[in-house]
Amino acid sequence: MNPGRFTRLIALVAMLLTIAGCAVNPVTGKKQLSLISESQELALGAEQYTPTQQTQGGRFYLDPELTVYVREVGMKMARVSDRPDLPYEFVVLNSSVPNAWALPGGKIAINRGLLVKFDDEAQLASVIGHEIVHAAARHSVQRMQQGMLISAGVAGLGFALSDNEWAGLIMGGAAMGAQLALAQYSQGDELESDHYGIRYMKAAGYDPQAAVELQELFLELSQGRESGWLDNMFATHPPSARRVQENQKLVDQLGAGGFRGRDIYQRRIAMIKKLQPAYDAHDEALKLASKGDMTAALASINKAIELEPREAKFFALRGRIYEDQKQREKAQADFDKAVSLYPEMFEYQLYNGLNALELNNLDKSRGHLERANQVVPTSIAYLRLGDVASRQNRREDAARYYSAAAEAGGEIGAEAKRKLADLTQ
Repeated sequence: MNPGRFTRLIALVAMLLTIAGCAVNPVTGKKQLSLISESQELALGAEQYTPTQQTQGGRFYLDPELTVYVREVGMKMARVSDRPDLPYEFVVLNSSVPNAWALPGGKIAINRGLLVKFDDEAQLASVIGHEIVHAAARHSVQRMQQGMLISAGVAGLGFALSDNEWAGLIMGGAAMGAQLALAQYSQGDELESDHYGIRYMKAAGYDPQAAVELQELFLELSQGRESGWLDNMFATHPPSARRVQENQKLVDQLGAGGFRGRDIYQRRIAMIKKLQPAYDAHDEALKLASKGDMTAALASINKAIELEPREAKFFALRGRIYEDQKQREKAQADFDKAVSLYPEMFEYQLYNGLNALELNNLDKSRGHLERANQVVPTSIAYLRLGDVASRQNRREDAARYYSAAAEAGGEIGAEAKRKLADLTQ
Protein backbone atom coordinates (compact mmCIF):
# COMPACT_ATOMS: atom_id res chain seq x y z
CA MET A 1 0.00 0.00 0.00
CA ASN A 2 1.42 3.39 -0.89
CA PRO A 3 1.75 5.97 1.92
CA GLY A 4 -1.05 8.15 0.59
CA ARG A 5 -3.51 5.31 0.36
CA PHE A 6 -2.51 4.09 3.82
CA THR A 7 -3.05 7.57 5.27
CA ARG A 8 -6.53 7.71 3.74
CA LEU A 9 -7.34 4.29 5.22
CA ILE A 10 -6.27 5.36 8.71
CA ALA A 11 -8.27 8.60 8.37
CA LEU A 12 -11.30 6.58 7.34
CA VAL A 13 -10.90 4.19 10.28
CA ALA A 14 -10.48 7.13 12.67
CA MET A 15 -13.68 8.68 11.33
CA LEU A 16 -15.52 5.39 11.76
CA LEU A 17 -14.48 5.27 15.39
CA THR A 18 -16.89 8.14 16.00
CA ILE A 19 -19.82 6.26 14.47
CA ALA A 20 -20.66 3.28 16.63
CA GLY A 21 -22.52 0.44 15.03
CA CYS A 22 -23.45 -3.12 15.86
CA ALA A 23 -23.35 -6.26 13.81
CA VAL A 24 -23.70 -9.99 14.37
CA ASN A 25 -20.48 -11.95 14.64
CA PRO A 26 -20.64 -14.34 11.65
CA VAL A 27 -19.15 -17.18 13.70
CA THR A 28 -20.69 -16.88 17.18
CA GLY A 29 -23.96 -15.16 16.27
CA LYS A 30 -23.40 -12.64 19.05
CA LYS A 31 -23.81 -8.90 18.61
CA GLN A 32 -20.60 -6.89 18.63
CA LEU A 33 -19.32 -3.43 17.86
CA SER A 34 -18.74 -3.03 14.12
CA LEU A 35 -16.92 0.06 12.91
CA ILE A 36 -15.11 -1.41 9.93
CA SER A 37 -17.20 -2.71 7.06
CA GLU A 38 -16.65 -6.06 5.39
CA SER A 39 -15.41 -4.40 2.21
CA GLN A 40 -12.80 -2.46 4.21
CA GLU A 41 -11.86 -5.65 6.06
CA LEU A 42 -11.29 -7.48 2.76
CA ALA A 43 -9.32 -4.58 1.27
CA LEU A 44 -7.07 -4.39 4.31
CA GLY A 45 -6.19 -8.09 4.21
CA ALA A 46 -5.62 -8.10 0.45
CA GLU A 47 -3.34 -5.06 0.55
CA GLN A 48 -1.26 -6.24 3.49
CA TYR A 49 -0.89 -9.92 2.62
CA THR A 50 2.18 -9.71 0.37
CA PRO A 51 4.17 -7.14 2.38
CA THR A 52 3.38 -8.97 5.62
CA GLN A 53 4.65 -12.22 4.13
CA GLN A 54 7.89 -10.47 3.25
CA THR A 55 8.41 -9.08 6.75
CA GLN A 56 7.99 -12.66 8.04
CA GLY A 57 10.54 -14.45 5.84
CA GLY A 58 8.96 -14.42 2.39
CA ARG A 59 7.53 -17.34 0.45
CA PHE A 60 9.07 -20.80 0.72
CA TYR A 61 9.63 -21.08 -3.01
CA LEU A 62 11.84 -24.19 -3.10
CA ASP A 63 8.83 -26.51 -2.81
CA PRO A 64 5.76 -24.90 -4.41
CA GLU A 65 3.87 -28.19 -4.13
CA LEU A 66 3.97 -27.83 -0.36
CA THR A 67 2.02 -24.59 -0.58
CA VAL A 68 -0.45 -26.29 -2.94
CA TYR A 69 -0.96 -29.02 -0.34
CA VAL A 70 -1.43 -26.55 2.52
CA ARG A 71 -3.90 -24.63 0.36
CA GLU A 72 -5.86 -27.83 -0.31
CA VAL A 73 -6.13 -28.57 3.41
CA GLY A 74 -6.94 -24.93 4.09
CA MET A 75 -9.76 -24.80 1.55
CA LYS A 76 -11.16 -28.07 2.87
CA MET A 77 -11.45 -26.40 6.26
CA ALA A 78 -12.63 -23.07 4.85
CA ARG A 79 -15.54 -24.70 3.02
CA VAL A 80 -17.05 -25.89 6.32
CA SER A 81 -16.42 -22.59 8.12
CA ASP A 82 -19.01 -19.96 8.99
CA ARG A 83 -17.64 -17.67 6.26
CA PRO A 84 -16.91 -20.02 3.36
CA ASP A 85 -17.15 -17.21 0.80
CA LEU A 86 -14.18 -15.20 2.12
CA PRO A 87 -11.35 -14.88 -0.45
CA TYR A 88 -9.12 -17.31 1.45
CA GLU A 89 -5.45 -17.61 0.58
CA PHE A 90 -2.81 -19.82 2.15
CA VAL A 91 0.97 -19.57 1.91
CA VAL A 92 4.00 -21.31 3.40
CA LEU A 93 6.61 -18.86 4.64
CA ASN A 94 10.36 -19.43 4.66
CA SER A 95 10.93 -18.95 8.37
CA SER A 96 12.30 -21.32 10.99
CA VAL A 97 10.16 -19.57 13.61
CA PRO A 98 7.23 -21.88 14.42
CA ASN A 99 4.17 -19.70 13.91
CA ALA A 100 1.01 -19.16 11.90
CA TRP A 101 -1.13 -16.05 11.46
CA ALA A 102 -4.24 -14.70 9.78
CA LEU A 103 -4.96 -11.27 8.36
CA PRO A 104 -8.50 -9.94 7.86
CA GLY A 105 -10.34 -11.47 4.93
CA GLY A 106 -8.89 -14.98 5.29
CA LYS A 107 -5.27 -14.28 4.33
CA ILE A 108 -3.44 -17.03 6.19
CA ALA A 109 0.23 -17.99 6.48
CA ILE A 110 2.06 -20.84 8.17
CA ASN A 111 5.80 -21.01 8.65
CA ARG A 112 8.09 -23.77 7.46
CA GLY A 113 9.35 -24.01 11.04
CA LEU A 114 5.90 -25.01 12.32
CA LEU A 115 5.06 -27.47 9.55
CA VAL A 116 8.13 -29.55 10.29
CA LYS A 117 6.91 -30.08 13.88
CA PHE A 118 3.54 -31.66 12.99
CA ASP A 119 3.04 -35.42 12.78
CA ASP A 120 0.04 -35.57 10.48
CA GLU A 121 -2.49 -33.70 8.37
CA ALA A 122 -5.02 -33.54 11.20
CA GLN A 123 -2.60 -31.47 13.27
CA LEU A 124 -2.06 -29.16 10.30
CA ALA A 125 -5.83 -28.88 9.89
CA SER A 126 -6.21 -27.96 13.57
CA VAL A 127 -3.84 -24.99 13.26
CA ILE A 128 -5.34 -23.86 9.95
CA GLY A 129 -8.86 -24.16 11.38
CA HIS A 130 -7.82 -22.06 14.35
CA GLU A 131 -6.50 -19.32 12.04
CA ILE A 132 -9.62 -19.50 9.84
CA VAL A 133 -11.74 -18.73 12.91
CA HIS A 134 -9.55 -15.73 13.74
CA ALA A 135 -10.28 -14.41 10.24
CA ALA A 136 -13.93 -15.45 10.07
CA ALA A 137 -14.77 -14.04 13.52
CA ARG A 138 -12.97 -10.79 12.62
CA HIS A 139 -10.66 -10.96 15.65
CA SER A 140 -8.02 -8.73 14.05
CA VAL A 141 -10.63 -6.17 13.12
CA GLN A 142 -11.99 -6.23 16.67
CA ARG A 143 -8.50 -5.57 18.06
CA MET A 144 -8.18 -2.61 15.71
CA GLN A 145 -11.51 -1.22 16.88
CA GLN A 146 -10.46 -1.52 20.49
CA GLY A 147 -7.61 0.86 19.77
CA MET A 148 -4.92 -1.78 20.21
CA LEU A 149 -3.40 -1.03 16.81
CA ILE A 150 -4.70 2.37 15.75
CA SER A 151 -2.03 4.52 17.35
CA ALA A 152 1.22 6.23 16.49
CA GLY A 153 2.75 2.78 16.29
CA VAL A 154 0.78 2.00 13.17
CA ALA A 155 3.14 4.27 11.24
CA GLY A 156 5.64 1.47 11.42
CA LEU A 157 7.81 2.27 14.43
CA GLY A 158 8.56 0.35 17.56
CA PHE A 159 7.20 -3.13 16.88
CA ALA A 160 9.28 -6.28 16.86
CA LEU A 161 9.80 -8.68 13.99
CA SER A 162 11.79 -11.82 14.65
CA ASP A 163 15.16 -11.92 12.87
CA ASN A 164 14.36 -8.77 10.89
CA GLU A 165 16.85 -5.95 11.38
CA TRP A 166 14.61 -3.56 9.44
CA ALA A 167 11.68 -3.99 11.84
CA GLY A 168 11.64 -0.49 13.28
CA LEU A 169 12.24 1.08 9.88
CA ILE A 170 9.27 -0.38 8.01
CA MET A 171 6.71 2.26 7.10
CA GLY A 172 3.08 2.54 6.04
CA GLY A 173 0.75 -0.35 5.43
CA ALA A 174 3.44 -3.02 5.72
CA ALA A 175 3.91 -2.06 9.36
CA MET A 176 0.19 -2.35 9.99
CA GLY A 177 0.04 -5.81 8.45
CA ALA A 178 2.94 -7.00 10.58
CA GLN A 179 1.26 -5.71 13.70
CA LEU A 180 -1.94 -7.51 12.79
CA ALA A 181 -0.01 -10.74 12.22
CA LEU A 182 2.05 -10.56 15.41
CA ALA A 183 -0.31 -9.02 17.96
CA GLN A 184 -1.25 -11.32 20.83
CA TYR A 185 -4.82 -12.64 20.87
CA SER A 186 -6.90 -12.48 24.04
CA GLN A 187 -7.76 -15.67 25.89
CA GLY A 188 -11.35 -15.20 24.78
CA ASP A 189 -10.32 -15.04 21.13
CA GLU A 190 -8.13 -18.11 21.54
CA LEU A 191 -10.88 -20.13 23.22
CA GLU A 192 -13.31 -19.07 20.51
CA SER A 193 -10.89 -20.07 17.75
CA ASP A 194 -10.20 -23.40 19.46
CA HIS A 195 -13.91 -24.13 19.88
CA TYR A 196 -15.05 -23.41 16.34
CA GLY A 197 -11.81 -24.69 14.80
CA ILE A 198 -12.47 -28.08 16.41
CA ARG A 199 -16.02 -28.03 15.06
CA TYR A 200 -14.65 -27.27 11.59
CA MET A 201 -12.23 -30.19 11.92
CA LYS A 202 -15.07 -32.55 12.74
CA ALA A 203 -17.19 -31.24 9.86
CA ALA A 204 -14.26 -31.66 7.45
CA GLY A 205 -13.71 -35.27 8.57
CA TYR A 206 -10.55 -34.82 10.66
CA ASP A 207 -9.94 -36.29 14.10
CA PRO A 208 -10.43 -33.33 16.47
CA GLN A 209 -8.32 -35.04 19.12
CA ALA A 210 -5.30 -33.74 17.15
CA ALA A 211 -6.14 -30.21 18.32
CA VAL A 212 -6.07 -31.30 21.95
CA GLU A 213 -2.77 -33.11 21.44
CA LEU A 214 -1.14 -29.96 20.10
CA GLN A 215 -2.48 -27.81 22.92
CA GLU A 216 -1.20 -30.30 25.49
CA LEU A 217 2.23 -30.21 23.89
CA PHE A 218 2.27 -26.41 23.68
CA LEU A 219 1.22 -26.09 27.32
CA GLU A 220 3.86 -28.56 28.51
CA LEU A 221 6.62 -26.78 26.63
CA SER A 222 5.48 -23.33 27.70
CA GLN A 223 5.42 -24.29 31.38
CA GLY A 224 8.79 -26.01 31.39
CA ARG A 225 10.34 -23.88 28.63
CA GLU A 226 12.03 -27.11 27.60
CA SER A 227 12.26 -25.85 24.06
CA GLY A 228 12.75 -22.43 22.50
CA TRP A 229 11.17 -23.34 19.20
CA LEU A 230 7.67 -22.31 20.26
CA ASP A 231 8.47 -18.92 21.79
CA ASN A 232 6.86 -17.04 18.90
CA MET A 233 3.80 -19.27 18.94
CA PHE A 234 3.46 -18.72 22.69
CA ALA A 235 3.68 -14.94 22.22
CA THR A 236 0.86 -14.71 19.67
CA HIS A 237 -1.25 -17.71 20.74
CA PRO A 238 -0.72 -18.15 24.50
CA PRO A 239 -1.52 -21.69 25.69
CA SER A 240 -3.32 -22.42 28.96
CA ALA A 241 -4.63 -25.33 30.99
CA ARG A 242 -8.11 -23.94 30.50
CA ARG A 243 -7.74 -24.23 26.71
CA VAL A 244 -6.73 -27.87 26.99
CA GLN A 245 -9.65 -28.65 29.32
CA GLU A 246 -12.23 -26.82 27.20
CA ASN A 247 -10.96 -28.42 24.01
CA GLN A 248 -11.03 -31.92 25.46
CA LYS A 249 -14.54 -31.37 26.78
CA LEU A 250 -15.73 -30.35 23.30
CA VAL A 251 -13.99 -33.29 21.62
CA ASP A 252 -15.63 -35.65 24.10
CA GLN A 253 -19.00 -34.18 23.14
CA LEU A 254 -18.36 -34.35 19.39
CA GLY A 255 -16.60 -37.70 19.49
CA ALA A 256 -12.99 -38.36 18.62
CA GLY A 257 -12.00 -40.19 15.47
CA GLY A 258 -11.54 -39.23 11.87
CA PHE A 259 -8.81 -38.73 9.30
CA ARG A 260 -5.25 -38.32 10.59
CA GLY A 261 -3.26 -38.56 7.36
CA ARG A 262 0.20 -39.23 8.75
CA ASP A 263 1.61 -40.94 5.67
CA ILE A 264 0.51 -38.29 3.20
CA TYR A 265 1.64 -35.50 5.50
CA GLN A 266 5.10 -36.97 5.98
CA ARG A 267 5.46 -37.35 2.21
CA ARG A 268 4.44 -33.73 1.66
CA ILE A 269 6.95 -32.34 4.15
CA ALA A 270 9.78 -34.65 3.04
CA MET A 271 11.63 -31.79 1.33
CA ILE A 272 11.63 -29.41 4.28
CA LYS A 273 12.80 -32.23 6.53
CA LYS A 274 15.56 -33.05 4.05
CA LEU A 275 16.57 -29.38 3.93
CA GLN A 276 16.49 -28.96 7.72
CA PRO A 277 20.28 -29.37 8.14
CA ALA A 278 20.82 -26.51 5.67
CA TYR A 279 18.41 -24.23 7.53
CA ASP A 280 19.95 -25.26 10.85
CA ALA A 281 23.33 -24.18 9.48
CA HIS A 282 21.83 -20.86 8.35
CA ASP A 283 20.21 -20.24 11.72
CA GLU A 284 23.47 -21.06 13.49
CA ALA A 285 25.33 -18.66 11.19
CA LEU A 286 22.81 -15.94 12.00
CA LYS A 287 23.29 -16.57 15.71
CA LEU A 288 27.08 -16.49 15.41
CA ALA A 289 27.00 -13.32 13.33
CA SER A 290 24.79 -11.60 15.88
CA LYS A 291 27.47 -12.38 18.48
CA GLY A 292 30.18 -10.93 16.25
CA ASP A 293 31.90 -14.23 15.41
CA MET A 294 32.00 -13.65 11.67
CA THR A 295 34.63 -16.31 10.92
CA ALA A 296 32.51 -19.08 12.42
CA ALA A 297 29.36 -17.56 10.89
CA LEU A 298 30.96 -17.63 7.44
CA ALA A 299 31.89 -21.29 7.83
CA SER A 300 28.35 -22.15 8.89
CA ILE A 301 26.63 -20.28 6.06
CA ASN A 302 29.03 -21.82 3.53
CA LYS A 303 27.86 -25.20 4.79
CA ALA A 304 24.23 -24.14 4.26
CA ILE A 305 24.96 -23.00 0.70
CA GLU A 306 26.76 -26.25 -0.06
CA LEU A 307 23.74 -28.21 1.14
CA GLU A 308 21.18 -26.08 -0.77
CA PRO A 309 22.56 -23.65 -3.38
CA ARG A 310 19.07 -22.59 -4.58
CA GLU A 311 18.17 -20.78 -1.35
CA ALA A 312 18.33 -16.98 -1.68
CA LYS A 313 18.22 -16.54 2.10
CA PHE A 314 21.63 -18.18 2.44
CA PHE A 315 23.35 -15.90 -0.08
CA ALA A 316 21.76 -12.84 1.52
CA LEU A 317 23.19 -13.74 4.91
CA ARG A 318 26.65 -14.48 3.49
CA GLY A 319 26.51 -11.12 1.71
CA ARG A 320 25.78 -9.41 5.03
CA ILE A 321 28.74 -11.22 6.64
CA TYR A 322 31.04 -10.12 3.80
CA GLU A 323 29.67 -6.61 4.14
CA ASP A 324 30.55 -6.60 7.83
CA GLN A 325 34.06 -7.71 6.89
CA LYS A 326 34.28 -4.80 4.40
CA GLN A 327 34.48 -7.26 1.50
CA ARG A 328 31.91 -5.34 -0.49
CA GLU A 329 32.65 -6.86 -3.90
CA LYS A 330 32.00 -10.33 -2.49
CA ALA A 331 28.90 -9.00 -0.77
CA GLN A 332 27.75 -7.55 -4.10
CA ALA A 333 28.02 -10.95 -5.79
CA ASP A 334 26.01 -12.66 -3.05
CA PHE A 335 23.31 -9.99 -2.97
CA ASP A 336 23.03 -10.23 -6.77
CA LYS A 337 22.62 -14.00 -6.41
CA ALA A 338 19.94 -13.63 -3.74
CA VAL A 339 18.02 -11.16 -5.92
CA SER A 340 18.29 -13.44 -8.95
CA LEU A 341 16.85 -16.36 -6.96
CA TYR A 342 14.02 -14.38 -5.32
CA PRO A 343 13.66 -10.95 -6.98
CA GLU A 344 10.37 -10.12 -5.27
CA MET A 345 11.91 -10.15 -1.77
CA PHE A 346 12.33 -6.58 -0.53
CA GLU A 347 15.15 -7.43 1.89
CA TYR A 348 17.46 -8.72 -0.81
CA GLN A 349 16.81 -5.67 -2.98
CA LEU A 350 17.45 -3.46 0.04
CA TYR A 351 20.74 -5.15 0.95
CA ASN A 352 21.85 -4.87 -2.65
CA GLY A 353 20.94 -1.21 -2.93
CA LEU A 354 22.67 -0.19 0.29
CA ASN A 355 25.83 -2.09 -0.60
CA ALA A 356 25.87 -0.63 -4.13
CA LEU A 357 25.71 2.86 -2.63
CA GLU A 358 28.80 2.11 -0.55
CA LEU A 359 30.51 1.08 -3.79
CA ASN A 360 29.35 4.39 -5.33
CA ASN A 361 27.34 2.55 -7.98
CA LEU A 362 24.52 5.08 -7.89
CA ASP A 363 22.31 3.80 -10.70
CA LYS A 364 22.43 0.24 -9.37
CA SER A 365 21.71 1.45 -5.85
CA ARG A 366 18.74 3.52 -6.99
CA GLY A 367 17.20 0.64 -8.92
CA HIS A 368 17.38 -1.84 -6.05
CA LEU A 369 16.21 0.62 -3.39
CA GLU A 370 13.23 1.66 -5.52
CA ARG A 371 12.26 -1.97 -6.08
CA ALA A 372 12.54 -2.67 -2.34
CA ASN A 373 10.26 0.25 -1.51
CA GLN A 374 7.67 -0.82 -4.07
CA VAL A 375 7.00 -3.90 -1.94
CA VAL A 376 7.90 -2.86 1.62
CA PRO A 377 8.77 0.81 2.10
CA THR A 378 11.43 1.52 4.73
CA SER A 379 12.81 4.75 6.11
CA ILE A 380 16.40 3.62 5.41
CA ALA A 381 15.59 3.08 1.74
CA TYR A 382 13.99 6.54 1.48
CA LEU A 383 17.01 8.09 3.21
CA ARG A 384 19.55 6.44 0.91
CA LEU A 385 17.45 7.17 -2.17
CA GLY A 386 17.72 10.78 -1.05
CA ASP A 387 21.51 10.39 -0.87
CA VAL A 388 21.59 8.92 -4.38
CA ALA A 389 19.42 11.71 -5.77
CA SER A 390 21.53 14.35 -4.02
CA ARG A 391 24.76 12.94 -5.49
CA GLN A 392 23.14 12.88 -8.92
CA ASN A 393 22.02 16.51 -8.45
CA ARG A 394 18.31 15.59 -8.56
CA ARG A 395 17.41 18.03 -5.81
CA GLU A 396 13.62 17.74 -6.02
CA ASP A 397 13.79 13.96 -5.79
CA ALA A 398 16.25 14.19 -2.91
CA ALA A 399 13.93 16.53 -1.01
CA ARG A 400 10.98 14.20 -1.57
CA TYR A 401 12.89 11.16 -0.31
CA TYR A 402 14.35 12.98 2.70
CA SER A 403 10.89 14.25 3.61
CA ALA A 404 9.53 10.71 3.58
CA ALA A 405 12.44 9.42 5.71
CA ALA A 406 12.04 12.31 8.15
CA GLU A 407 8.59 10.99 9.12
CA ALA A 408 10.23 7.97 10.73
CA GLY A 409 11.78 9.82 13.64
CA GLY A 410 14.79 8.44 15.50
CA GLU A 411 18.28 8.52 14.04
CA ILE A 412 17.04 7.96 10.49
CA GLY A 413 14.54 10.80 10.76
CA ALA A 414 17.10 13.14 12.32
CA GLU A 415 19.63 12.47 9.56
CA ALA A 416 16.94 13.00 6.92
CA LYS A 417 15.92 16.33 8.47
CA ARG A 418 19.53 17.55 8.53
CA LYS A 419 20.06 16.65 4.90
CA LEU A 420 16.73 18.19 3.90
CA ALA A 421 17.73 21.42 5.62
CA ASP A 422 21.08 21.39 3.81
CA LEU A 423 19.28 21.11 0.47
CA THR A 424 17.29 24.28 1.11
CA GLN A 425 20.28 26.41 2.14
